[in-house]
Amino acid sequence: EVVHGKHSLLDKMPGDGWQKFANLRLLFTYQMTISGKKLNFMGNEIAQGQEWKVGAELDWYLLDRAEHSGIKTLVRDLNMLYRDVPALHELDFSHEGFSWVDCNNADQSVLIYRRIARDGSEVIVALNFTPVPRENYRVGVPKKGGYREIFNSDSHFYDGSNMGNGFGMYSNDVECDGMAQSIAITLPPMAGVVLQRMA
Repeated sequence: EVVHGKHSLLDKMPGDGWQKFANLRLLFTYQMTISGKKLNFMGNEIAQGQEWKVGAELDWYLLDRAEHSGIKTLVRDLNMLYRDVPALHELDFSHEGFSWVDCNNADQSVLIYRRIARDGSEVIVALNFTPVPRENYRVGVPKKGGYREIFNSDSHFYDGSNMGNGFGMYSNDVECDGMAQSIAITLPPMAGVVLQRMA
């Protein structure tokens, strides 16, 4: 909830101003890529700092600021990603639609999971919950081939620092996360990336 003294989502985020917005982008990325249905309060989509008020309109003037318009663009793009990528919604309530890749890396605060569609197509979601970028981070992949980044919450489009995996990655015969193949990715600070195998 974001009413009755519970604070706005932005206000609940830890850190300085930049970290608050990065954490909010990461939260939305996690929310839209994990199993289950999605719910947000009005005003979250523009990172309103004040609590939601039933008798007042949103603080639309915030969209004149890059960090707020970046959140609005991120929410729009995540909604389109959720709609357009079957792996993110088709098997939302089935164990077959979700698989952990790595949920045990507490030391680096990284979570990685796969979302799987009915036809077997899938995406890999990697989330970095620290302000430390992770270069050449090894991620196990189920199939040999090329992978590309289809979403990055740290993109400059969202007022992020624009670290990422722009040129794609190819798997190697390096075992990781219980899989024979793996890729080396860049994990931006306090950000999430969504990766898809190239056809």
